[in-house]
Amino acid sequence: MSTRVVITGLGVVSPIGIGVSEFWKAALAGRSGVTAIESFDPFPMDGYRSKVAGQVRNFSPERYLPSQQADRVDRYAQFALVATKEALTDADLVMAKEAPHRVGVIVGAGMGGMVMGEREITQLYQQQKPHRVHPNFIPVITLNSASGIVAMASGAKGPNLTISTACSSSAHALGQALQCIRSGQADVVITVGADASITPLVFAGFCSLRALSSKYNDHPDKASRPFDQGRDGFVMGEGAGALIVESLAHARKRNARIYAELAGYAATSEAYHMVIPREDGAEVAMTMKLALDSAGIAAAQVDYINAHATSTTIGDAVEAKAVRQLFKGHADKIAVNATKSLIGHTLGAAGALGAVATSLAIHTGQIHPTANYDHPDPACRLAGISRSVQERTIRAALLNAFGFGSNNAAVVLKKFAA
Repeated sequence: MSTRVVITGLGVVSPIGIGVSEFWKAALAGRSGVTAIESFDPFPMDGYRSKVAGQVRNFSPERYLPSQQADRVDRYAQFALVATKEALTDADLVMAKEAPHRVGVIVGAGMGGMVMGEREITQLYQQQKPHRVHPNFIPVITLNSASGIVAMASGAKGPNLTISTACSSSAHALGQALQCIRSGQADVVITVGADASITPLVFAGFCSLRALSSKYNDHPDKASRPFDQGRDGFVMGEGAGALIVESLAHARKRNARIYAELAGYAATSEAYHMVIPREDGAEVAMTMKLALDSAGIAAAQVDYINAHATSTTIGDAVEAKAVRQLFKGHADKIAVNATKSLIGHTLGAAGALGAVATSLAIHTGQIHPTANYDHPDPACRLAGISRSVQERTIRAALLNAFGFGSNNAAVVLKKFAA
């Protein structure tokens, strides 16, 4: 029998709250964290098609981190550290009592240290002084900077990995944590998704790709609207989610509180297109099926899907089509929601933040609303999408995450039963 794996701690930095309690309260209220971008100093916003984003407001790293940590890492790694710190506390996991080589760190990140990266390259070209480039430039901008600093801050000496598969990064990180524990490489994996890429260049790039919403610049809280007929693109977000993942035996040994069981995972490639999914939904449906197969769960047992649902015209319709293909008549009995409707698309952090929402839904029996679902698109219509909180016992749930490069991930979580 496969080693059972559970989730025992959660941590959040998000546009609707820093900390799990604040995040969950806002999520259940259906409150949007999408706001107007005032400027990209020194750039005015006039040149940008989209002018809104899910921004983490009032984040002062010194409130949460020792100054030597906060000052030497990029914003995305600061988010990762803060979320990890909360998750470790929430799990009551005391690292001094753990065998350090049995605790791993796996981080999902889409872009890496873009805040420092853009700043330093701009200064280099403007000032033409190569000797003035920040001495920590290279270790700060590398994609594995967050996983390294999380390990150093926590004392975790087990497997240390960074997964970068665009928007599916941290869902894959969660799946890799499951496999790491099942293969016996670790007893505990600190699993994190983090991104902070609301920067002049990255934002301009997504605008040029015409991937971002631009119809709701005057009404930012209305811009992210998955499955709605009025959607016109995704809204960039930022933040981090952290989950303490451990073997059931390890969790029982220390009498840990369990949010949910991590039961299955699938990773596939559509091998189709760098940006858009196959419109027939077949590959998304296959990914979900493979995840359920790995968990030993039948489609009819699924009660809830935390959808990828970015608010793009094609993506949402394809995901809804895939759900109908796989679940057939059961599709309308499944509760479906979109965490991105509240916080925007946090890129590499999206899977982890969705997993936090899914774990809380399983634990509390409450499924947060999908914001701005005002005019359901017939191409995306699923009976389980709601603008209100849904209350139900969740036996099994699917978390979907799909990324640029034809990358698909699906993770199965279920209610823990002794």
